[in-house]
Amino acid sequence: GASAAGARTLTATSSAGLALMWEVVYVAASSRQPIVMAVVNRGLTGPLNINAEHSDSMGARDSGWIQIYGENNQEAYDNMLQAFRIAEDPKVHLPVMICQDGFITSHAVENISLLEDGPVKEFVGSYEPEHYLLNGEEPMAVGPYAVSAYCMEAKKAQAEAMIRSKEVILQVAREFEEISGRGYGLFEEYQMEDAEYAVVAIGSVCGTTKDAIDRLREQGVKAGLVKVRVFRPFPGEELAEALKGCKAVAIMDRCESYSAQGGPLGAELMAAMYRAKATAETVNIVYGLSGRDVRVEDMMQVYEDLKGLAEGRKTFEQYPYLGLRE
Repeated sequence: GASAAGARTLTATSSAGLALMWEVVYVAASSRQPIVMAVVNRGLTGPLNINAEHSDSMGARDSGWIQIYGENNQEAYDNMLQAFRIAEDPKVHLPVMICQDGFITSHAVENISLLEDGPVKEFVGSYEPEHYLLNGEEPMAVGPYAVSAYCMEAKKAQAEAMIRSKEVILQVAREFEEISGRGYGLFEEYQMEDAEYAVVAIGSVCGTTKDAIDRLREQGVKAGLVKVRVFRPFPGEELAEALKGCKAVAIMDRCESYSAQGGPLGAELMAAMYRAKATAETVNIVYGLSGRDVRVEDMMQVYEDLKGLAEGRKTFEQYPYLGLRE
């Protein structure tokens, strides 16, 4: 309502709070409202749990919102500063979720580098909506019923805006780097120049994975990481290109899709790799559900399993759960 009235609008939610307003999440996107929403990723009820998981935002992955994830608090802060520029761009005009892992980062004490108010205000700019309900010169309705003869075209326009948002996200990141010195893309590559075994993951587990990679590199293991920052729009072609030199890839999901195939990141990335005719062995691993801890040693074992998979010594009957008590 605030956004439709013409206000620059920010809200925040988590877990069941996001699921409670499921219908309106779709309404906001289809109405092309440039809302920004901070999502602190936590598990959905069943069994009752409040700890870190991606099932809340991943459940809304097809709602039409742009989704940007942060590994740590610095990234959550930086992503938030870029969010309104992305959402309000005339080529986009879609809402944006800025996601971070519940408790692991949201309740963590961590030093971050803050920018001065002046440069931030200049970077973000002012919001001057073109169409809004409180404009007396232009009577309008927001969110009306769309009959079959018109609704499909509206959905196509929304889909095209999501496609266009990819370049806007990158352009805003380039401008943000000019004022902050911190660069961002659709994803981050760590030690991927010559990586034979790669993990693809989202969020705070990527810091743990980087520590594992550093230890393995000292042992001569060519391990690497691709950290997905932008899940919507999904950078499938770009991710497949980044992984083309790998022998084996583990795609990590911090939620369960109950599809009998794995998680959402696994499903979408495997499809992209198939289209790109990638030759790497792949496995989709579910981890960290309901806040289950992931240690450096756990991630080192993932790379050992990838090495075994590539060499034919390791097989997976189905997508595995990391750290599951059998």
